[in-house]
Amino acid sequence: MNIYTRTGDEGQTGIIGGRVEKDDIRVEAYGTVDELNCFVGQARSLLIDVKYADLSIDLLHIQHELFDCGHDLALAKLELHPVKVFAAMIDHLEALIDKYDAETEDLQRFILPGGSMISSSLHICRTVCRRAERNVVALARLQEINPEVRRYLNRLSDLFFTIARVGNLREDIKDVEYERSALVFRTKTK
Repeated sequence: MNIYTRTGDEGQTGIIGGRVEKDDIRVEAYGTVDELNCFVGQARSLLIDVKYADLSIDLLHIQHELFDCGHDLALAKLELHPVKVFAAMIDHLEALIDKYDAETEDLQRFILPGGSMISSSLHICRTVCRRAERNVVALARLQEINPEVRRYLNRLSDLFFTIARVGNLREDIKDVEYERSALVFRTKTK
């Protein structure tokens, strides 16, 4: 099998059920999801300590689900192919957010991205995820998409924020509050 096909040399690429220009918003959307998946893989590579085994397993699962998101975004016509992203996947992300959030202290102000390498890497995942979500929103204005992909990415960015905080906590590094931040978060109910 050859890696190169030469079919994209004129600026078009194949999607599931057709061909589009390489700068099409659909390609931008699933391309950004692919970029996010790469950053998640990079974050996983930092989780070598046993204290991160749970995070590593969860991030690996998310990498597979990001491929599912890319699949659904690459569908030229939803009615011709089954989708792979479902509401149950969003429910699972919410359960992970709740699980990891229970580890962290209450947060009242915005925090600066950073701290440990793990936390910094997960904050990058969060921001790339938000960009992917914006691209999916733009695509949905123009073409039909599986709306669960948009919901998935929205919730996934919340998970990245939460586990970035867990990364600092497990490294015994305190999150740095944005010094001019108003009180923006509610206290957790236990």
